[in-house]
Amino acid sequence: MQAKLQEQLSPNDAEIILGCLPERIRAALIARATEIEYPIEAVIEMAIASFLDTETLGFADCKPGRGQ
Repeated sequence: MQAKLQEQLSPNDAEIILGCLPERIRAALIARATEIEYPIEAVIEMAIASFLDTETLGFADCKPGRGQ
């Protein structure tokens, strides 16, 4: 079976990833998603991207309404 390439995590994939993480990390990701009102899959993507590239869009950039 060949995996379908996606540009973004699906909500189902995010739940699978969350289920594999230690509780404290899972809770922190969920809390951050709630705080910035973003889908959990976007928060997981940002966490991975900011780990791989410190110049990428990160959590500090995700504050809805900031600067308005």
